[in-house]
Amino acid sequence: MAPPRILVVGAGFAGVECVRRLERRLAPGEAQITLVTPFSYQLYLPLLPQVASGVLTPQSVAVSLRRSRRHRTRIVPGGAIGVDTRAKVCVIRKITDEIVNEPYDYIVLAAGSVTRTFDIPGLLDNARGMKTLAEAAYVRDHVIAQLDLADASHDEAERASRLQFVVVGGGYAGTETAACLQRLTTSAVRHYPRLDARLIKWHLIDIAPKLMPELGDKLGQAALEVLRKRNIEVSLGVSIAKAGPEEVTFTDGRVLPCRTLIWTAGVAASPLIATLGAETVRGRLAVTPQLSLPGADGVFSLGDAAAVPDLAKGDGAVCPPTAQHAMRQGRVLADNLIASLRHQPLQDYVHKDLGLVVDLGGKDAVSKPLGIELRGLPAQAVARGYHWSALRTNVAKTRVATNWMLNAVAGDDFVRTGFQSRKPATLRDFEYTDAYLTPEQIKEHTASAVIKH
Repeated sequence: MAPPRILVVGAGFAGVECVRRLERRLAPGEAQITLVTPFSYQLYLPLLPQVASGVLTPQSVAVSLRRSRRHRTRIVPGGAIGVDTRAKVCVIRKITDEIVNEPYDYIVLAAGSVTRTFDIPGLLDNARGMKTLAEAAYVRDHVIAQLDLADASHDEAERASRLQFVVVGGGYAGTETAACLQRLTTSAVRHYPRLDARLIKWHLIDIAPKLMPELGDKLGQAALEVLRKRNIEVSLGVSIAKAGPEEVTFTDGRVLPCRTLIWTAGVAASPLIATLGAETVRGRLAVTPQLSLPGADGVFSLGDAAAVPDLAKGDGAVCPPTAQHAMRQGRVLADNLIASLRHQPLQDYVHKDLGLVVDLGGKDAVSKPLGIELRGLPAQAVARGYHWSALRTNVAKTRVATNWMLNAVAGDDFVRTGFQSRKPATLRDFEYTDAYLTPEQIKEHTASAVIKH
């Protein structure tokens, strides 16, 4: 008799932690493990702003999935575009665009999230996100290119538009992105003698009335003060009304000449979740405290893709989409999968939030570990210490620590690689949000595959 087939979709914090625990705790031959992911690495997402600013190299935050000594998971290079829970089949589009069916006995949906967008004219065509390694590399190239082009231009209007940068989203991703990239352009402008540093202007806008409200009023205000001291113009209660290739219109009526719009206004669950036709909570799959999908045999979900009840908070709260929850959910889900295989009781997921860290670059940071409010160098030490310790391999830790040391000693560099220089990429291009099937298409596809078989 063939061993049960466990299919894990997604190689983020949740999916990788689940696979690693399964590899360690399952006996050889007890189950077959398959992981579906376009890339054979786990991306350490919180450090992407530092990749965009050149503090870290892309390779340092892309942790190989094949370095583990216990590695015995089959990796399918592609993305899941639909799931038929009745037929127990996952439809996968490989990186070659070939569509294949992957049958399973148990499926773990750790598909993560994509950049949340709204129906704003021009947004999808003219904005860039900060959700993938390719986006971070592209944004870095693009920002440096604006300095190069502005320096070479004789047109004052063109020069002004290229030196205005807008980041939308006052959460962690947006705040860190604006802070890190502003440091990059401030350092770079010294090497552009024809540019007036006063013309370079960064804008951080958010529709919310406060910056990073999760940090509390004191730390949120401290972060705001750091940004404004760096001449980053922070506008709260404001969003984008229209995004053009050379200008951005704000909801307060301002029209800003601008060729760089970075959109980090929240995340939404992977479009894969909509293919199941199951109950959702704000787009995230509604699961039990044991991380299983009610009414669907062998289906589990966690991380950003799932609305996991937060039993530590109670009152119907769900766990926020953070790395610390995703990693711990991955471990609990692996244990529950093993318990299911061995016909043992499942456990609930319970975790009390350990706090938050925000790295603003240089000596600036705000952190709230275990409810203790920190700012400046102590906060920076906690922020970088947390990120460093959370990296999964010693190789990744060594690369990140070396990059930090090199940047501290040698400063920033301003090399533009030419990545996607001739073809501006859109949010869809980076995150493949239009690649998914409808529930009807999935049923047709799996039915035709059964007939052919």
